[in-house]
Order: sequence, then C-alpha cells, then structure tokens
Amino acid sequence: MELRQLHYFVRIVELGSMGNAARELGIGTSALSQQISRLESELSTRLLQRTSTGVIPTAAGLALRQEAELVLRHAANAAQAAQAARLAGHVSIGMSPTTSSVLSVPLLMAMQQRYPDVRLHLVESLSGNLAQMLDRRQLDLAVLFHASTRQNWTLTPLLSEQLFVIAHADHFPLCTDKGLHLHDIIELPLVLPSASHGLRAIVDAAFFHYGYEPNLKAEIDGLSMLMDIVLAGIAATIQPGSAIVRANHQHLLRVPLHHPHMVRRNLVASLSDDQLSPAGLAARVVLVETMRKLVTQGNWPGATLTSAQGL
Repeated sequence: MELRQLHYFVRIVELGSMGNAARELGIGTSALSQQISRLESELSTRLLQRTSTGVIPTAAGLALRQEAELVLRHAANAAQAAQAARLAGHVSIGMSPTTSSVLSVPLLMAMQQRYPDVRLHLVESLSGNLAQMLDRRQLDLAVLFHASTRQNWTLTPLLSEQLFVIAHADHFPLCTDKGLHLHDIIELPLVLPSASHGLRAIVDAAFFHYGYEPNLKAEIDGLSMLMDIVLAGIAATIQPGSAIVRANHQHLLRVPLHHPHMVRRNLVASLSDDQLSPAGLAARVVLVETMRKLVTQGNWPGATLTSAQGL
C-alpha cells in the first residue's frame, strides 16, 4: 500500500467521481482506476461502488477513508518537520560552459528556493576535466558528455543535444530551410575546440566517417572567445544550440546539422549514493528536475530528453 494510492482514493471519495479526481490529480482515468484496483486487490475487498452519477465508498471504503486521512495527515506533518530541519551543507557541481549558459542560473534559483541553507560551488570546465575532478572527489556532481562505467559513480543519462552549424548571417548566408549535411559544409571555414574536447571528437568522427576533413581555421577551447570569432564573421562553428544563449545572437544563423552521430548526450554523474552527503543527494534531485524542466519548457535549445526521462 502506497501513500499515493491512499491520496488518490481519498480524492475520489471526496469528489464522488473517478473522472473529476483524475483531472484534478493530473493523471489519466485508466491509470487512476488501475491504482484503485491494485489497492482493492491488496486489501481483498471492494472499496468503491459505481452509481449512475459517479462512485460512492462501500462500508470498507468508508472505514479506509477515515484511516487514510489520518495517515496522510501524519505523512504531511512528517514532511513539514523534515523541511523545518533546514537541510544544510556544501555541494560542488561541475558543468561545461555551454551547459552552464543554460543551467547555472535556473539551478541556483531552484536550490535557493528549496534548500536555502545549502551552499553551491559551481565549477565551469571541459567535460574531461570535470570527470577527473569528480574522480578525485573535488566535485560531488557533474553534467558530463561521456563517462566510463568503471568509475564508482552513479550515472543518469538525461538528454541529447542536436548539433548546429552556427555562423554570422552576413558573412555565411547558409541555407536554413532543410538543415545541412556534412557535404554542404566541406569548404566552410570552421573554428572548433581542440582535440581534447569531447565535442571535437564527435565532429571529427562524423567527418572521418565520410572521408572528409573539416576546413579548420583555428582551435579555441574557450566558449566566449570562440563565439567572438563567430560573431566577427571570421569563421563558423559547430556547437549545440546552448552555445548562443550568452551571445548576441540576432545576427547568427543556427542551422541543424543532419547526421546520426551529430548529437551530444548529457548525463548527470555523481559520487556513489553512500559517498554523497544528504545535501548532495538533495542537490542531485534538484539538478535532474531543473534540467528536465528546461527541456520540457523549450528553454534548452536543441535538447530532447532521453526516452527513460521523457516519461
């Protein structure tokens, strides 16, 4: 028996309608009915009786409602007591420059609202550097683009980012109607991160697959400097959509690059649960929730949730 099932049951009895309760609870009527059926199966008794106007509780249902309301009040009091304890501590979280441009402010705001006494230390660096810092216990959490399963980490694949060709519209009038393929940009001058960067490995592998080489003009490992070069019209770049969040992008074209491997996968990596502090465990929940919210609300350009996270 779950608290959720008791909550569902009480609302159905209060409203006298399965459909009205489903709408208020924000779930499907069939899903709600299944939860009640499971509860009845567990208790081996009928709890609700259908009528021409809705549903009413049986004698067993009336008895359960009284006890369920008491249990739910106790659970709410317990939650309030836990919140009143004011979880405190220090949590270090690492993310890449493109990720931080989208995530850092919403994450900090969400943490301040939910856990005002937890102090965050946000670190911006390359994904590879962040993985090393996590391995050395210099970080509690990090948003990475790849990770070895050999480390004793907890890994949560979360979202994928479409890669785009980003260029100054006045200097590189690219066709934006249907997107671009690699053969369309063979001669396009590019500025990219160096080989130590995970994004560069994705780009190089895609070009190599077709026997091409990018027309590389410069290698730059700082996002701000790289976008300055693009804004100046010296070269274009290949980046996720989040790269232009901080830029004055009114003159920039952002054209999807069609290639099955031209995506960057994001996962939340953390120390194992037994090594994370209560503050770290709480911050991980908020981090995942914030990332999902940004994607579902359309505030993470070019990002889609993985199938497991999209449910």
